[in-house]
Amino acid sequence: QVQLVESGGGLVQAGGSLRLSCAASRSISEDNQLGWYRQPPGKQREFVASITSGGGTNYADSVKGRFTISGASGQNTVYLQMNSLKPGDNADYYCKADVLVGGRCSTVGWGQGTQVTVAS
Repeated sequence: QVQLVESGGGLVQAGGSLRLSCAASRSISEDNQLGWYRQPPGKQREFVASITSGGGTNYADSVKGRFTISGASGQNTVYLQMNSLKPGDNADYYCKADVLVGGRCSTVGWGQGTQVTVAS
C-alpha cells in the first residue's frame, strides 16, 4: 500500500483557482495511474481526472477545459490545477493510486482528502 497526502484545498470565490497536490510516500510502480476523485456534500464520490505513467490523461466532462492534471517527481506527486471554479466544484477531493500488473489494475492507496469550498 501507498500513503497519499493531499494538500492545497481551501475557500475560493466562484471563478477563482486552486492547485491541489498529492504526494506519495514512496515510488509508484512504473505502470501506474494517479487520479483525483471528489465527493460533494450529500453525494457519491465521483471521478475527476487521472494521469498514467505514460502521460495519458482523462477528465470528467464537468471539468474539461477548466482542470488540468499533471505529475512530477517520477509520478510520486500529482497536481490538479483547478481554474474557473464553480459552486458545483464544492467537495472533498481525494487522490488515488492504481498499479497495472499483468493486465490487472489494483488500487494501492487513497489519500485522506482535502476540502474545496467554492463560495456562491
